Amino acid sequence: MAPVLILLTFLLLLGADAEEIIGGHEVKPHSRPYMAYIEFVDDKGENYNCGGFLVKDNFVLTAAHCMGSSMKVILGAHDISIQEETQQTIPVAKAFPHPDYNPKDDSSDIMLLKLERRAKRTEAVRTLRLPRSNVHVKPGDVCYVAGWGRLRPNGKFSDTLQVVELIVQKDEECESRLPHQYNKATAICVGDPKINGATAKGDSGGPLVCKNRAVGIVSLVCMDGSAPGTFTRVSSFLSWIQKMIKHS
Repeated sequence: MAPVLILLTFLLLLGADAEEIIGGHEVKPHSRPYMAYIEFVDDKGENYNCGGFLVKDNFVLTAAHCMGSSMKVILGAHDISIQEETQQTIPVAKAFPHPDYNPKDDSSDIMLLKLERRAKRTEAVRTLRLPRSNVHVKPGDVCYVAGWGRLRPNGKFSDTLQVVELIVQKDEECESRLPHQYNKATAICVGDPKINGATAKGDSGGPLVCKNRAVGIVSLVCMDGSAPGTFTRVSSFLSWIQKMIKHS
């Protein structure tokens, strides 16, 4: 079965080492044209990858724990294992992790990547709208997460883009699992623990899409592939995003 996005970490298993999609399925090629595949070298000198999404022609939004060196973004991809004609590979000119990001608990886990050049918009490359500041998701809302993460805990990464349907949960679900790390002001609790569907390693930084808008970013995942997971609440950072895009 394809990967799903779940995210949540028991004892703060570091974000960059905890992201993937479980219980989902492969998407129709290029049906999520905003998706970005991010490659970089982590602080251990190892090659790593995260998800992200295009918000402006030259800006990609992702998770702050996806920070690294030699960063580049691949847009227009479906099968990341081959060189598709639709793909656009663009180096990252500069990364802007949120100034309040704390790697110890992954709070304010959001980052903007400015690309060296503007992406060319095609049928396979499009931007994703951000949420309205006065509209918030609520428990029971059905949303989607896509990514190239693992198909099962400790399993292989997917070459093709996968998607999973996830249901927004009450904050209490995540507060009980991560009592000292979950902040409902800046995070969203997502994923029904009774349903096989979640995110995991490799899905970090990807968007939680509700009603065709990016309301969340994959942040913390459970290493055992269970739900719910913690997503960064994009609406809490709109003013920062707009300021950085305007002045960077």
